[in-house]
Amino acid sequence: MTYRGHVKNGVIVLDETNLPLPEGSAVDIVLLAKELAEEPSHEIPSLYERLKPFIGKLEGLPPDASVNHDHYLYGVPKNT
Repeated sequence: MTYRGHVKNGVIVLDETNLPLPEGSAVDIVLLAKELAEEPSHEIPSLYERLKPFIGKLEGLPPDASVNHDHYLYGVPKNT
């Protein structure tokens, strides 16, 4: 079932007021593409940008740690 609404003061307000929805009902919100185009874009940072502060922080790892991390973490046989 689809209901229409809008955002008012940071709260989603449904256009219909007499809906059979009990208090505390879980809902899914789907933003319409047309409305998104009108809003300023907020670029989501890439995985690299989010993890950049951690790059190069670990020291003393074996030279093959990136290839054999499962071996060092879980004991599985090394990759060659």
